[in-house]
Amino acid sequence: MRLLVSFLALFGSAFAANELPITGLAHTGFKVSDLEKARSYYSGVLGFREAFDLRDSSAAVTAAFFKINDDQYVEITPGLKPDEVIRFTHAAFSTSDVEKLHRMLEARGLAPAKIENGRDGNRSFRLRDPEQNELEFVQIMPGSLQTQARGKYLDGRISGHLYHAGLAITNLDAALAFYGDKLGFAEFWRGGPTDIYEKSVWFNMRTPGTRGDYVELMLHSGPQTRQQYGSMQHICLEVPDIQAGRKIALERGQYDAAKLEPRVGHNRKWQLNLFDPDGTRTELMEPNAQPQTR
Repeated sequence: MRLLVSFLALFGSAFAANELPITGLAHTGFKVSDLEKARSYYSGVLGFREAFDLRDSSAAVTAAFFKINDDQYVEITPGLKPDEVIRFTHAAFSTSDVEKLHRMLEARGLAPAKIENGRDGNRSFRLRDPEQNELEFVQIMPGSLQTQARGKYLDGRISGHLYHAGLAITNLDAALAFYGDKLGFAEFWRGGPTDIYEKSVWFNMRTPGTRGDYVELMLHSGPQTRQQYGSMQHICLEVPDIQAGRKIALERGQYDAAKLEPRVGHNRKWQLNLFDPDGTRTELMEPNAQPQTR
């Protein structure tokens, strides 16, 4: 018995030591064509206060950060051109140790870019997945703009949790190997619009850490329309009550109530879709699944 207990303890320690120091989603970035219109949506409708921005040498805003909670943001970048179909720029994940994470990813055969000191005061590096989706891994540092904003800008939010980020993929095997084997994300659900497709096209993979954040890999084939990319490359916000979220959206936005109706998705969770002025989807979702019906 002592040998078994010792083996299990050793195995558990080895597994924990091999887990990447990723703690969840930090932010997701999107391009917008009109910063003021984007502000009216992300702040005016969703209620996420603009905690800070980054500017170039001419004082023009190059990125605006809308706060979801002390650890999560939406990053908006102006300059979207009329003919650009992809608005997604990157998904960022928080880490407790950026140098250790960098070393571990290199040991797993990946080629992350060098660690840099960001203009927001944090340390981070970039890495592309097999689909060339850009990922950022960031360690929040003392004195950074995010640290200075802790405990502030939290009133009026439609949600307090960035639940998942949607990423478009075309090669399922490569994506699952990258996010599962290399990054240590754990698949926990797959499905899709089964009235149209006979196979799964949505794959949910939870990040390491305790927050329950995950990415939703959206499988597709070939070039997509601007509308399709806007739907796939999305954010999902957790709401405890979908009807309460709908009420807030109706009170703040110019919505047709008849068209803004929640539904139970194939994961049996209540959800509702909103779209920013450029067509990027924001999904509101309750965390608990509805009872299975026959």
